[in-house]
Amino acid sequence: RLASPPPHNSTLWIDDLRRRHLASLTHREVVRGLRAVSSSYVERRATALPGGRVLDGAGKRAAFALYYGPLHLLATWHIFQSIDAPASGPALPVMDVGCGTGAVGAAAALATGATDVHGLDVHPWALAEARHTYQALGLQGTMTRASAGRLRRPARPSLIVCGYVANELSEDDRARLGDMLSESVRHGSRVLVIEPLARAAAPWWTDWTARLPGARLDEWKLRVAPPEVTRAIGESAGLTPTQVNVRTAWCGGI
Repeated sequence: RLASPPPHNSTLWIDDLRRRHLASLTHREVVRGLRAVSSSYVERRATALPGGRVLDGAGKRAAFALYYGPLHLLATWHIFQSIDAPASGPALPVMDVGCGTGAVGAAAALATGATDVHGLDVHPWALAEARHTYQALGLQGTMTRASAGRLRRPARPSLIVCGYVANELSEDDRARLGDMLSESVRHGSRVLVIEPLARAAAPWWTDWTARLPGARLDEWKLRVAPPEVTRAIGESAGLTPTQVNVRTAWCGGI
């Protein structure tokens, strides 16, 4: 299906990404970084685990921010429009678990009318990048360095988003994350989990999501219109920047 248009203020964020990441890198260097990042995620997922080398080097970081960040924002924005989350209750503060560039949490906040986002990640660069994302999109962001598999449920009901993080965890940490999410839903939080659609990335999906109370499961094959910079580096790296395939679990409250 054709994805919804991006939020109106995302242009300022893209301009900020270009300014910060392309100031000292060439197009070729970013493309080389994207090929390395893509290879780590698709072929050698162990290097993408917390503490791995997927974000080593300016080229890889620029590629991750300029390519995956915008695609994650577009996909998340469309998902929230489609599941009618804005109409399911008052805006809740967003807890962005494994926040990465902050794109998933920011899209969730913009789609639901929230203004506060709390980003959590183990990587210092990701926390700094997420802070830039929240600020560029007009959101109030706070940051905590923490592992997604070691979190307690939020003290007050929140919108918890876990974008592309559960597949990067060890089996034990993923189980702990699932327990935290389940407990949070029972205490009034809402949860959206996003993972790649490829079965090899999430062979645990069916059993793991069965523990989430009232979870709605969907599969999405989205045609998106990425920013020109995202399209250019993606096509140069041999990827398909106009297609995003993901699976989701949505717990809208019980």
